[in-house]
Amino acid sequence: MVQTYFMTGFPGFLTTRLIKQLIHDHRDNIAHIYLLVLPYLEQEAVREIPHLARQIDVDPEIFTVVPGDITKVDLALPEKTNLKLLDEITHVFHLAAIYDLAVPKDIAYQVNVIGTQNVNEWVKKLDRLERYIYFSTAYVSGKREGRIYEHELDEGQSFRNHYEQTKFAAELLVDDLKKEIPTTIIRPGVVKGDSKTGETSKFDGLYFLLNFLDRVKHVPVIPYIGRGEPEGNFIPADYLLQATSYLAIAPIGKGKTYHITDPNPYKMHEIFRMMCEEYLGKTPKGTIPVALSKASMSVAPIRKWFHSEKEALDYFLIHSSYDASQTVADLEGTGITCPDLKETLGPMIRFYRKYKDDKSKHITIV
Repeated sequence: MVQTYFMTGFPGFLTTRLIKQLIHDHRDNIAHIYLLVLPYLEQEAVREIPHLARQIDVDPEIFTVVPGDITKVDLALPEKTNLKLLDEITHVFHLAAIYDLAVPKDIAYQVNVIGTQNVNEWVKKLDRLERYIYFSTAYVSGKREGRIYEHELDEGQSFRNHYEQTKFAAELLVDDLKKEIPTTIIRPGVVKGDSKTGETSKFDGLYFLLNFLDRVKHVPVIPYIGRGEPEGNFIPADYLLQATSYLAIAPIGKGKTYHITDPNPYKMHEIFRMMCEEYLGKTPKGTIPVALSKASMSVAPIRKWFHSEKEALDYFLIHSSYDASQTVADLEGTGITCPDLKETLGPMIRFYRKYKDDKSKHITIV
């Protein structure tokens, strides 16, 4: 069956990698891929297309870059372009969002909530829609503790930051669409680089720990941060993309929400130890309370020096465990499984060592 995709979030790392995965898995069925980009990114996106096409051995004509804006009604699409898309699109992949843990509320709300609402309204108008795939996050669970299930969403939870709160609000809107639109919701854990190459575009998430370790590498004794009992749910990008590529197209994924998380996660204490040993050859000793670490990271010069967001420390405190039973069951027989985090740390750290001085790979700390 011929399929035509519409994707937001290009030329971002995940959207670009997802394009490659989709073409790898469904090449014979894909007629065309439309890529929505902000107008100021249009020329950059157009320049990226020939390079992307060469990498995956496809005709660059399979891609069309479409300038637009998810925060605007009808995505600010030109009328003629909009009419063409409404008649052609079979699959919409909505990845565009603000992912920063320290994002201000108004910016997060405008992009994550209003933007998703606009995409939702636009999707309803598509004549040939087969699937709407929305990228959420496992952390819509906010400060809930205990076992978190894929079918759960609004449980009266509070949130650690505006990123979580606005992604929750956006997912509520998408979840409501399941009644009338064939929808698949993807909830990733914290995404890290490729499990085999370590490749990533940004050193955030788990990489904040590497930034910290790099700064204290000459300290004789490196302490743990807190007791580290909560689970740390980190997944490599390739697992997320392979799982999404399958679940977004296969009939089994219709109308479901998936935790693309590690079914066998380590505790933060174990992760810190493994990373410290892998990166510095040292085993941590002693403990610094998380509250003390957060207090010090509240001072701008200190967090800038460590090149880490203080909000990341909140994930050392919440005892949440993400059940991925539906995901594991629906991926059974595909060969798509989440690799052991321990086995992926080597490639991750080698990539970090090679590029840690590349400022373009670090996010701005304010």
